[in-house]
Amino acid sequence: MSDVRETDKVIGHYRHDEILSILAAGRPDPIKNCAEQVLDALGEVSVLVNRTGLAMLPFVDTVRSTAFHLGEVLMAEAHIRVPSHGVEGYGAVVGRDLEHAMSVAVIDAAIAAGLSREQILACLDAERAQQDEADRARLRKVEATRVEMETF
Repeated sequence: MSDVRETDKVIGHYRHDEILSILAAGRPDPIKNCAEQVLDALGEVSVLVNRTGLAMLPFVDTVRSTAFHLGEVLMAEAHIRVPSHGVEGYGAVVGRDLEHAMSVAVIDAAIAAGLSREQILACLDAERAQQDEADRARLRKVEATRVEMETF
């Protein structure tokens, strides 16, 4: 984490955008379990949005650093309000898993309310480690296909 100011950190060593990225890309079951565990601490939750829909998928051309849209992708989205703590939570995931999106929103609201920090941090660390390992495994597979070419 270079260039991360202490004031940018939301929980542990994670910024808010990193948290949402980890949760959205995370395995649904561990995210749902974490949300179930922190839900009691939140109390009454008002659901503002709980839907699926299409969204444009942005991408950045790494050569020219130009943003463009790859196309549409199906998304599940959830937005909640927790009146007792005066916070809101938001979650969006690729696909149609509304429970996963709602779980991300619940965890986001719990973080905003300062609740269950250690439990959420443990979930984030576990998901980040799993995602990093999956990336390394994918890169090993790609590396195995490398072909050395001779030039004449």
